[in-house]
Amino acid sequence: MTRTLRRLAAGLALVAVAGCGVRPSDVIPVGRPPSGAVAPARATKLYLVKDDRLQAVTRSGGRWHPADVLAVLASGPTAKEQAQGYTTDIPLDAAPFTVVSEPGGRLVVTPSGSSGELSELAVGQIVCTVAALLPGGLGEITVADAEPTVDPRTCPR
Repeated sequence: MTRTLRRLAAGLALVAVAGCGVRPSDVIPVGRPPSGAVAPARATKLYLVKDDRLQAVTRSGGRWHPADVLAVLASGPTAKEQAQGYTTDIPLDAAPFTVVSEPGGRLVVTPSGSSGELSELAVGQIVCTVAALLPGGLGEITVADAEPTVDPRTCPR
């Protein structure tokens, strides 16, 4: 009986594969394969807190979307950075972030948690980290619903 079930299962599998409706075709030429240099990975600046001031730290990595960089920022400093005295004022529940580009080049960052409870240092961390991703580090960034409202913000240099 077992041999019969195996043969039946093999036959059903063969019918299923053969009856899928996909017909073989010739090779379709599409031109030359891509070539050229690959864009090098670049370092990303995150702004952490040290001695109650914003301090830039560099993390290696690729080209990240601002929301991804902010999620890394919210996860806090690495063990090595903690040993050097770095902290973060951004609560972990602020991630994930939504980053939307508005007319005129302004970016609006919306944290998941209550941004009204973000400290001035936390808002500065967000603004400066996002600004560091922009060409020339210049940009106007609004943190949605943050208090006190000073919009748009720029990263102090």
